[in-house]
Amino acid sequence: MSEYVYGINPVHEGLKNRRRKPLELLLQRDLRSRRIDELREAAAAAGVPVRGCEKVQLERLAGNPHHQGAILKVTPFNYAALDELLDCWQASARPAFFLILDGITDPHNFGALLRNADGAGCHGVIVTRDRGCPVTGVVDKAASGAIDHLPICQVTNLARTLDELKKAGVWIYGLAGEAAADLYATDLHGDMALVVGSEGKGLRPLVREHCDHLLAIPMAGGVESLNVASAAAVALYEIVRQRHL
Repeated sequence: MSEYVYGINPVHEGLKNRRRKPLELLLQRDLRSRRIDELREAAAAAGVPVRGCEKVQLERLAGNPHHQGAILKVTPFNYAALDELLDCWQASARPAFFLILDGITDPHNFGALLRNADGAGCHGVIVTRDRGCPVTGVVDKAASGAIDHLPICQVTNLARTLDELKKAGVWIYGLAGEAAADLYATDLHGDMALVVGSEGKGLRPLVREHCDHLLAIPMAGGVESLNVASAAAVALYEIVRQRHL
């Protein structure tokens, strides 16, 4: 079984073979550019075969026309175990910093969240298996290669996983619009995980119960909340700001 990664940056990262083995590079036959030549050279250095394809073939494999002339055939994504994320944290000599996604189903939001987490320096991202979007080519494209740098753990029981993190000394902070605690007034220096909920319903009740604290982003305008990826970015970088200070 194989999958496809598309777009110049995701393909370039995919050729580095961090989380998935590259099997074949497919390039648009009539397209010539410096970036395409760089992909061809990277594939040759990695021992990955290259095949020329028509544009319509690439569109069919990607499922859309936004492939930028490059698709990489890869093995299925290799999710990390929770122990790997904990080991990554403990080896870093930094306070724990995890992002947890409770039921994110939109692949573009998922990819943006992964990119945010990688940029903020998270030790890893935890996602739900049954109620969440898996890592796909669309997610990889939206994440701009972040999935090849960031450990992603897929779990069946999120509440149990939160309990395991607590046993390891990690505090759980849920992002919820109606929460009483102000994000900017909360001390976020310690070992922590930030939980964000689904696009429509937010955090599930059981997940809320397992959070140590619920945080809200102050909203000054007429809308009640931000897009989930935007909200997570605000919260993640508030944590980064506090820790840099």
